Amino acid sequence: MIALDEVLVVDVESTCWEGTPPPDEVSEIIEVGLCPVEVATGKRGERRSVLVRPSRSRVSPFCTRLTTLTQADVDGGVSFAEACAVLRKEFRSDRRVWASYGDYDRKMFERQCADFGVRYPFGPRHLNVKTLFALTHALPREVGMAEAVRLTGRKIDGTHHRGHDDAFNIAGLLVGLLRR
Repeated sequence: MIALDEVLVVDVESTCWEGTPPPDEVSEIIEVGLCPVEVATGKRGERRSVLVRPSRSRVSPFCTRLTTLTQADVDGGVSFAEACAVLRKEFRSDRRVWASYGDYDRKMFERQCADFGVRYPFGPRHLNVKTLFALTHALPREVGMAEAVRLTGRKIDGTHHRGHDDAFNIAGLLVGLLRR
């Protein structure tokens, strides 16, 4: 049974490169940012970051410039399987509606779970806040998260492209949509 009292907002950061990845490297999750939202009150919970140790890639200088994360940072992280276990155990992710800004995060989890034989950490209900925002605001196209925040008259809280800060900002957008 899916609990509807809270939505778990998730934002992932992944290894990335300026141009094509080096041979034998693939993009993989290096940070899972989380921010729960109480549906009844619209209150955003504490932002949380789970650093994930990549096993098939390294953090590039471009990735560090974008996310501020270094290889040393993620070397201290947990395995992808452990990160999924944290989501289920501490956030009850398999029994909650979860949301992300776009489909990238959902697809990354689906791909990485399939690649590593790890149980998918989420339940069947996913909210795409990017699409919902565009529809609710009658926009002609979907816009990026930073643009959506700007359109609501706010500024990015924290560091853009850090999972926990982006999840907090996406949670703020979701609260605004729920209140409409």
